[in-house]
Amino acid sequence: MFLVTGITGHVGGATARGLLAKGKQVRALVRDPKKAAAWAEKGVELVQGDWNDAASIAAALRGVEGAYIMMPPTQTPSRGFPEAKAVVVNYVQALRQSLPPKLVALSSFGSEKPSGLGLITPTRLLEQALQDMPFPVAMIRAGGFFENFIYGLEAAQGGTLPVFYAPTDRKVGHIATADIGALVVELLTTEWSGQRVIELGTPVSPDEIAEAIGQVLGREVKAQPLPREAWAGVMEHMGLPKGSTWAYEEMMEGVNSGWIDFGVDGTEKRPGTTTAREVFEQALNKPVSFQAASASIQQ
Repeated sequence: MFLVTGITGHVGGATARGLLAKGKQVRALVRDPKKAAAWAEKGVELVQGDWNDAASIAAALRGVEGAYIMMPPTQTPSRGFPEAKAVVVNYVQALRQSLPPKLVALSSFGSEKPSGLGLITPTRLLEQALQDMPFPVAMIRAGGFFENFIYGLEAAQGGTLPVFYAPTDRKVGHIATADIGALVVELLTTEWSGQRVIELGTPVSPDEIAEAIGQVLGREVKAQPLPREAWAGVMEHMGLPKGSTWAYEEMMEGVNSGWIDFGVDGTEKRPGTTTAREVFEQALNKPVSFQAASASIQQ
């Protein structure tokens, strides 16, 4: 039995599918079992609860062979990240009570940095909290998600892909969520020990991502960096409340400056196997919306 959090999201879903394909039993911690009914039909055991309840996390961890956890994604954290800190406390309490044989946690590139991370800060808090656990722990520092550019299938119809990245020819680590799920499954179902930190992704520039979108759309597409002074307004247009864009802006500034990047000494390096074009081809016939081109902070 393996516990998967965030099963209704991209990475959790890919992880659960991979485990089921291997004939493994899967348990999921879900806030609303009705929203995960399709997983129950596939044989997944649903445990009702959420990240804000240490007791429900502990119950979901009981008797597992391994567990995959992630921080709940939020685009509008409060200053000081009290929401993330509360979740980390709950995780630590439940993990120390349950002591699973092994744990895999979704982190993000940049999580080794002490500050200037914006929306990536919650994964740094999680990494710090898991450092002294008395069981094997693997942190997957994923790059930005290719899926965060799916908005381009709609937004790039006019030939330009608006991005917060600048310059657009600078390569930044990116990964498909399916590849994250595949690595989680590999880690959960193989033997290893100690603490591991794995950088997962392949350096790809926004120009190359725009080209991949253009190949799928059958037209030329160029990446267009949004002016720094326009960031807040664009993010508000995307749906973030006025005055709540600070963490998003800080994260993107960190990526653009090179502060947030791959290449940390002592980490394992794993490239992705799924290309941006493959992600966009799969998404082409699905509903899309303009959403943030962010680092690995989503599900």
